[in-house]
Amino acid sequence: MNRENLKMCFHLASENSSITTCHGKMADRYEPVLSMRDYENLSTMAHHSQAEQRSYANEKTPSTGPMEPDVASDPASGGFFAADYKKHEDLKSMLDGSKDNLKLEAMKRIIGMIAKGKDASDLFAAVVKNVVSKNIEVKKLVYVYLVRYAEEQQDLALLSISTFQKGLKDPNQLIRASALRVLSSIRVPMIVPIMMLAIKESVNDMSPYVRKTAAHAIPKLYSLDPEQKDQLIEVIEKLLADKTTLVAGSVVNAFEEVCPDRIDLIHKNFRKLCNLLIDVEEWGQIVIINMLTRYSRTQFLDPNKADMIQEEQEKSFYGSESDKDDDEDDEEKEKEPVKKPYVMDADHRLLLRSVKPLLQSRNSAVVMAVAQMYHHLAPKNEVGMIAKPLVRLLRSHREVQSVVLSNVATMSAKRRGMFEPFLKSFFVRSSDPTHIRLLKLEILTNIAGETSIATILRELQTYVTSSDKDFVAATIQAIGRCASNISEVTDSCMNGLMGLMSNRDEAVVAESVVVIKKLLQMNPTEHKEIIRHMAKLADAITVPMARASILWLIGEYSDRVPKIAPDVLRKMAKDFTNEEDIVKLQILNLGAKLYLTNSKQTKLLFQYVLNLAKYDQNYDIRDRARFLRQLIFPGEKGGALSKHAKKIFLAPKPAPVLESVFKDRDQFQLGSLSHIINARASGYIELPDFPEVMPDPTVRNVEEIHAWASNDKLSSKKKPVRKSKSFYSSSSSEAEELSGSEASSDESGSGDGSGSSTSESDSDGTSSSSEEESSSSSESSSSESDSSSDDSSDKESDSDSDVPAKPVKKATPKATPTKTKGSKKDAGKDGQSNMQLLNFDDIGPPVQASGAGLGGGILTPALATDLQGLSISDKSPGTTVSSAMFTPTQTYELLNRMNSQGLAATYRFTRNVCIYSATMVSVELNFTNSSDAVIQTIKLGESKLSSGMKLHEFPEVTNLGVGKSVSVTLGIDYGDTTQPANFEICTESRKFSVSIKAPVGELLQPISISEREFQSEQSKLIGMNENSDKVSIPDAINNEKAIISRVAEVANVQIVPASDPEHLTYRFAAKTLSTGSLVLLTVGKGKITTNCEKMVIGSMLVKDIKKSLLKV
Repeated sequence: MNRENLKMCFHLASENSSITTCHGKMADRYEPVLSMRDYENLSTMAHHSQAEQRSYANEKTPSTGPMEPDVASDPASGGFFAADYKKHEDLKSMLDGSKDNLKLEAMKRIIGMIAKGKDASDLFAAVVKNVVSKNIEVKKLVYVYLVRYAEEQQDLALLSISTFQKGLKDPNQLIRASALRVLSSIRVPMIVPIMMLAIKESVNDMSPYVRKTAAHAIPKLYSLDPEQKDQLIEVIEKLLADKTTLVAGSVVNAFEEVCPDRIDLIHKNFRKLCNLLIDVEEWGQIVIINMLTRYSRTQFLDPNKADMIQEEQEKSFYGSESDKDDDEDDEEKEKEPVKKPYVMDADHRLLLRSVKPLLQSRNSAVVMAVAQMYHHLAPKNEVGMIAKPLVRLLRSHREVQSVVLSNVATMSAKRRGMFEPFLKSFFVRSSDPTHIRLLKLEILTNIAGETSIATILRELQTYVTSSDKDFVAATIQAIGRCASNISEVTDSCMNGLMGLMSNRDEAVVAESVVVIKKLLQMNPTEHKEIIRHMAKLADAITVPMARASILWLIGEYSDRVPKIAPDVLRKMAKDFTNEEDIVKLQILNLGAKLYLTNSKQTKLLFQYVLNLAKYDQNYDIRDRARFLRQLIFPGEKGGALSKHAKKIFLAPKPAPVLESVFKDRDQFQLGSLSHIINARASGYIELPDFPEVMPDPTVRNVEEIHAWASNDKLSSKKKPVRKSKSFYSSSSSEAEELSGSEASSDESGSGDGSGSSTSESDSDGTSSSSEEESSSSSESSSSESDSSSDDSSDKESDSDSDVPAKPVKKATPKATPTKTKGSKKDAGKDGQSNMQLLNFDDIGPPVQASGAGLGGGILTPALATDLQGLSISDKSPGTTVSSAMFTPTQTYELLNRMNSQGLAATYRFTRNVCIYSATMVSVELNFTNSSDAVIQTIKLGESKLSSGMKLHEFPEVTNLGVGKSVSVTLGIDYGDTTQPANFEICTESRKFSVSIKAPVGELLQPISISEREFQSEQSKLIGMNENSDKVSIPDAINNEKAIISRVAEVANVQIVPASDPEHLTYRFAAKTLSTGSLVLLTVGKGKITTNCEKMVIGSMLVKDIKKSLLKV
C-alpha cells in the first residue's frame, strides 16, 4: 500500500461521521485498495483503547462478507453509542449456540465477571436455558451462576424448578448438590414444600457431599419459613447420626441455627462428635467446638469449684490421720459427713482430650475455639497449655492479632500468671497499629506482677515518647494502673508522672493530671506538695478534663492548701463564661466546698459564680446553681438539708479502683462477636452456668442397633436362635441352605419375619412363623417351647438339617402369616407347587383375631389369592383388597341451579370398586332439575385432564323431568395426583365447566395385611418416604373406637389387627388406586406417621388426619 493511500486511510479513520453515510462515495472509492488485515491494523492503531473495551462490551466482530456493511464493527462509527448496540451480545449468541466448547467459554467469562464484581444479571435468561446441558462442566458453571442470581431473578428461576428436581436424581453427586443449592437459593415461600422434599431426599443420599449440601440448605429453609421447624428438627436428628466427617460440621451448624436449645439431640451423638472432631474440616471444627462448649456447661460440673472441695478434703484427710490418736477435734471432724471427692466425668475428659491436638491447627480460628473451650471448661491447672498456641497466633495478620489479643486481655484479667512467661511477646512494635498497641498495653498491665513490674515500667517509659497521642495517653493510664495495683512502685510511678507534667505536649500533661488525681485519692496526706504544684498548673493547662481534675482535687483537699484554693476560685470566676461545661460544674463544686470551710473569704465570690451560672445556656449548670443556692443559702424558712451541707460535700470518698476494661467482658463467650464488641450481638446464645448437681451421664450411652434387627419383642427373644441357624446354614450350598433354614426355623419356632431365612424361602419361613404365633398364646408355654426347641435344634443340626424338614411341612398350618418380597422370587422356582399347596394361610380374614384357628372353609379363597398373586404383578404381595370401613355421605356441589338454568348437580365419593376400572375413583353424580322445563340430554363434554389422568364418562341422561333427580357413576383415574379433574357437563342447549378434586384419602383402596408385614414394609419406606407430625388428641375422642372412626372418615384405609391390644398404637394400611403403592398409616403416642412412596400423598394425608383428630 503506497504512502498516498495510507494517508487517505488515516484521514478516513479519523472522521467522526459514519463511513457509509457521510463518506459513502469515498469509502467505495478506496475500498479495493485496503485489505481486511490492513483495515484491522488501522483500527487497532487509531482506537486501541476502544478495542480493549469492546472485548468486555462484547461487540460483534467485523464481518468478512463483501456485501455486508461494517457499521456495527467500525470503531469510527461510534459503536458504543449506536442505537443498535446490545450488551453481552456475543455471550448470548455463544450460549444460544449448539457447541459445548463455546458455551463453556461463555460461562467461564461470565463467572469471571461475577468474580470481579460486575453485574451479569441480564444474562440470566440465556444462562438458565443451559441448565439442561449434557456437558458436566457447563452444567456446573450454570449452577454456580444460578446460586448467585436465583434470588434476584425469582420468576425465571421458578420456570426451571422441574429441571432442578431432575438434577436431584443426576448420577453425578456434584450436579445433585448444585441442584439442591440452587433450589434452596430461590427465596420464594411458594416452593417451601418442594425444598422440604428435596432436603429430605438428599438426607438419604449415598454421597456425603450431597448430605452436606442438604445440611446447608436447612438454615435457608428455616429462615424462609420458620413454621417448618419441627420437620427440620427431624431431618437434623437424622443427619446428626451420620458418621461422615464431611457432614458433621454442616449439620451442627444447622442445629445451631434452627434448634440450639435441643441439647437432647446431642446426647447420643456426643462421643461420636468428639471422636470425629479431629478429622472434620476446619470451619466445621469451630462450629462443633462452640456447640460442645455450651453443651458441656449444662452437663458437667465446674471442675475448678470441685477442685477446691477436693483439696480441702485431702487436707482434712491427712490431718485426721496424723492426729487421730491425739486430738479429739479431729475425731469429731471425721464423724461429720464428708463430701464425695470430685472425679471428672469421663465424657468431660474425652472432650478435652479430643480438642487438645487442635491447638496445633494451622487455622487460627480453630486454635481460638479450643482456647475458649479450655478457658470455660478445663481445670485451672490445665488451662495454661493454651498460652503458647495463642502467642504463636500473634505472628499472623493484624486482623487475627486483634481478635486474639482481645481474648488474651480477657483471660489475663483473671489468669495473670498464665501469660507472664511470654511477657516480651506483648511488647509493642513500631509497626503495630494503634488498636493493637492499646490491646498489648492492656495485657501488659494485667500480667504485671512484683517480679515483672520493673521490666514493664522500663518499657512503658519508652512508649511515652511516641508520636501517637492516643497511645501515649493509654500508656500513662497503664502506669497509673500499675501504681495502684502494686503498692511497692506507687511512689516511683508518681514521680514519673510528675515528671511528665513538664512535657511540652499538652495532651500528655492533661492525661498525667487525671491519673495523678486518681492516685492522690489513695493517700493524699503524703502528697501535699503535689497538690500545690498542680494548683499552680491550673492556669497553664487548657484541656477541660485536666482542668476539672485539678479543681476537684483543690476543692476536695482545700484544707491542705488553704491559701491557694480561694485564689484559684477567684481566677476561675473571672473566666467562668468561657469555660467548658465540665469545668463550670467543678467551679461550682469548688465554690461550695470553699464556702463551707472558709466562708469569710469566699462567700461573695461564690454568690457571684452562682449568679453567672443562673443564666448559663446549659440547663445542667443552671439546675446545679439553683440546687446549691437552696442548699447552702436557705431562705427564711430554712432547708432541712442545709444543716448537713458540710457532711454532704466534704464526706470522705473512696479511692477509685483502676480496673481493666476487659474485666466485664467475661460475661460473653470468648471468641464470639459479642465479646469483641462488648455488646450482645444479634443471634448470640448465652453461655449457661455449670449445674449444681451432676446430670445423668447415662443419656450419652448408645446401644448399637443394627439396621436389619427387628423392633418387636418376639424377634428379639429369638435372636440367638437365628444366629446359630444362619451359622450352620451358611456352610451349605444354596439349595441346602434353603432346606436347612426351613428345618431350623420350624424346629426353633423362630418368628422373625424379616430375617435372612425368610428372604431365602418365604413359604416355609411364613409357615414356621405362623406355627409359633399360634403356639405362643401364653408367655410360659412359649418360653418352654423355645428352650426345648433350642436344645433339639442344636442336637439335630449336627447330624443332618434336611431330615426333619419334611415332617414339619406336613404339620397343620396356623393363622396370621408373614410374607416378604422373597416369596415373589421363589414363585418361579422348583418349589412353586409346594407354595401353592402348603402356604395357604398367608392371608387371613382382616378382622379375625390372630389366635383363632382356621376352618376348612378358608382354604379355597386363600388358594385363589395365591394363584392371583402368581399371575398378577403386585408391588405388595400377600395383601388383599378389603371393603371400606366407612361409607362417606358428604356431598359436594358441582353445579349451582342459579348459574346453570335450574340444573343442580352434586357429587360424592362412594369408596366402592369402580365398575369401569380398578384404578379409578368411583364418583356418584346426582342431577336435579329445579327448573320449570324438562332438561334434555345430559352428558359429559370435553375434558381437560393433567398428564396421567383418565376419565370414563357416565351414561347419557336422555331427559330429566321437572323436580326429578337421577344418579349416575363417573370414573376418574387421578394418577395418584392431587390435581383436579376438569371437564364439561353438556345439556342440549348449554355447556358448564366443572371441576372435581378428590381428597387425598379418596385416592386410596383399603388392604388387609398382618402387623408383622406392616412393620416389614414400613421399614422399607423410611427417610424420604416417611412423613410425620405431632398431635395432641382431645380426651373426648382419645379412645380406640373414636380414633378409628375419625381416621376412616378422612381416608379409605383398613385397620391392621394388633397383637397387643393394650399397646395404644393404631395401624392402618391401604394402597393407591392408580399405581398400587403401599400407604401405611400409624396413629399413636401423640404422633401421626405415614409411609408411602408418593410423598405428596403421605404429607397431605398427615395434615388431613391431624385436622380430623383435633376436630371437637
